[in-house]
Amino acid sequence: MSRPGLFGRWRDDRRIPERSGSGAVTMRATGVRLQRGDREILHDVDLEVRVGEVLALVGPNGAGKSTLLAALTGDHPISAGRIDVDGQPLDDWAPVALARRRAVLPQQHAVGFPFTAVEVVRMGRAAWARTARQGDDDTLVDAALTECDVTHLRDRPFPALSGGEGARVALARVLAQDTETLLLDEPTAALDLGHQEAVMQVVRARADHGHAVVVVLHDLGLAAAYADRVCVLEQGRVVADGPAAEVLTEELLSRVYAFPVQVGVDPTTGAPLVLPRRNRPGPSIATAGSAGGTAG
Repeated sequence: MSRPGLFGRWRDDRRIPERSGSGAVTMRATGVRLQRGDREILHDVDLEVRVGEVLALVGPNGAGKSTLLAALTGDHPISAGRIDVDGQPLDDWAPVALARRRAVLPQQHAVGFPFTAVEVVRMGRAAWARTARQGDDDTLVDAALTECDVTHLRDRPFPALSGGEGARVALARVLAQDTETLLLDEPTAALDLGHQEAVMQVVRARADHGHAVVVVLHDLGLAAAYADRVCVLEQGRVVADGPAAEVLTEELLSRVYAFPVQVGVDPTTGAPLVLPRRNRPGPSIATAGSAGGTAG
């Protein structure tokens, strides 16, 4: 396919993309390399993003998870290889056309002006202005606020929100955008336990209802519980990509994280349970006895 000219690429295309069937590939990375100065951050990465799946990117700090997500979004230009969106090179898409195909949640959620939470969420609908989907704005914004449990914050200034509240409002903006593909960078990082689970349940539901989701996670337990596929990165390379039960092994994780890991099975769900192997000795019998007094 020939690359469009400058004016063609930036033209406001009002066509509404059709939704794909389950299992369809919405994004593909092939032989992707990304270099910063003399350092290569990503090495020959191949990856497919599919409708109906939650794909979790995991790995230790510096493994390249967020960099890979930024390459998929187009925020970081790649040095070699190719990234396709709906079968066309990423760079061929006009920004507004791309915004109708994928929504992005970055790690940071800075807003320069005191917009209210509902105004921030409504920004997710900007790509659909002057299209047939503009009429869905109010419904989708209200639904996203409800999904992310932030309806009660709708009139609060975004800069006044706590870190966790702001993260949930930012996710609601992404959901309101209502694109087939969602690219989420650590959506649970600032959240308490209950909201981590609630957010991942929303992510899981989106995939089950015909979306493709890529999510960067540090919590291997969340990845095991909610992802269809887990992609493990190590020093910018994909070292495993497949179902959680096949990928999250003690041998691989202990090597990649340079720390002993134990993997069990959740007795309720059957999903892998990933924990650090803790060898801290407990109190001796003598110590416990002296602390608790003499049994009569």
